[in-house]
Amino acid sequence: MDLLQQPHKRPLALSRGYLVVHSAPGALTRHVEWAISSVLGPQQDFSWKPQPLMAGSYRLVCEWRDREGAGAEITSALRGWHYLRFELREESSTESVLYRYTPELGIHRAVLDGAGSVMVNEHQIMSALALSDDNLREVLAQSIGTEWELELDRFRRVELEANSQSEAM
Repeated sequence: MDLLQQPHKRPLALSRGYLVVHSAPGALTRHVEWAISSVLGPQQDFSWKPQPLMAGSYRLVCEWRDREGAGAEITSALRGWHYLRFELREESSTESVLYRYTPELGIHRAVLDGAGSVMVNEHQIMSALALSDDNLREVLAQSIGTEWELELDRFRRVELEANSQSEAM
């Protein structure tokens, strides 16, 4: 085949990601592993730890390097399980995205700036400005994910405490 006849192949954009499953019932841990492995491959190492805030639940931290969009695929695979709480951050050369999920609130997606702050786009601002003052606050809070932050913060503290205790040893 002539070089001019070959389709142009673009190199895959790579990303790195960080998934924290804050709580998963013990019965779902293998299913969560399967969902992650179906996207990232079977070479993942899963080390579940008990979640002290919820009896019978476990937490997991998983880091990866893969193709851009793997984080969205993992999020899509996990969001259907009602009893999970997780957040996932994926960074690539084009953008940094944060996905958060809780059973009560569902999924929240936000684009982050270089410092990790949630960016609110022009469309979100224009939609908020079209509302009354009370609704304006509500829509902006929704845009930056305030409810998800409040819900997941207590779970993050468990992970921070565990990390600080292991460093002290």
